[in-house]
Amino acid sequence: MSDCGRSPANDPVADRGSVAAELALALPAVVLTLLLGAGALGAASRQVSLQDAAADAARLLGRGESAAAADAAVAASVSGAAVSPWHQGDLVCVTARLDVAVGAVIHVPLQASSCALDGGR
Repeated sequence: MSDCGRSPANDPVADRGSVAAELALALPAVVLTLLLGAGALGAASRQVSLQDAAADAARLLGRGESAAAADAAVAASVSGAAVSPWHQGDLVCVTARLDVAVGAVIHVPLQASSCALDGGR
């Protein structure tokens, strides 16, 4: 039998293993993309929680509660968040800050602010 019509480029035996090699090269990039996407979703979730906690703290301060009660409300919702209240005219405002780690290398600073009428003064 003659192999005259066969070239090495068309030989299925010579291509054996190329799919495994391509998968081995692409798989780390796919896994890294999925992990970063999951980390970004987690950071977005923390941002929403931080915004809700800042709004709750501003309402507490607006009702005349103490700054310790506002800090405790934020800490109960988002652990590790720093709270800083301030007054602006008839409003009492709160800014909550938190650093979120996405993976081992990326750190994203999150910040949320909210204001409420200061009826407790």
